[in-house]
Amino acid sequence: MSDINSAIIERLEKVVDSLQENSVKMGQLLAVHNEKLDNQDQVDNVLFEKIDRLHTDLNRETSLIKAGCERDIRKVDDRLQTMEKKMWSIFGALSIISFMVSPIGQKIIKPILNPSQALLTDPPLRTMIESSQIM
Repeated sequence: MSDINSAIIERLEKVVDSLQENSVKMGQLLAVHNEKLDNQDQVDNVLFEKIDRLHTDLNRETSLIKAGCERDIRKVDDRLQTMEKKMWSIFGALSIISFMVSPIGQKIIKPILNPSQALLTDPPLRTMIESSQIM
């Protein structure tokens, strides 16, 4: 029986040694795994910082582009307003000229212009002297 007990004890010692070796190996694997996780956390932090910087840069550039577009739109709007004012001025002048040249405009303008033109263009009236008055 002591042979069986010693065989069992030997076998148990081998199992314990094997478990100790496996425990050491598991500890090493966990250490390597933790190191990889730490490295990945550092990489993630760097990537998140880069993403944040890109986000900030993108927002700044977008704001600059927006401001430039708004400035250009204001300039175009100002130019259109100026062109519109000139167009309406020309339209008004052409309307007045068209009215003055039209027959209806001539009827209205002629009486206004005729009295002053009559004084400038008509010679003064001379009375005729009869032949009986001459002698």
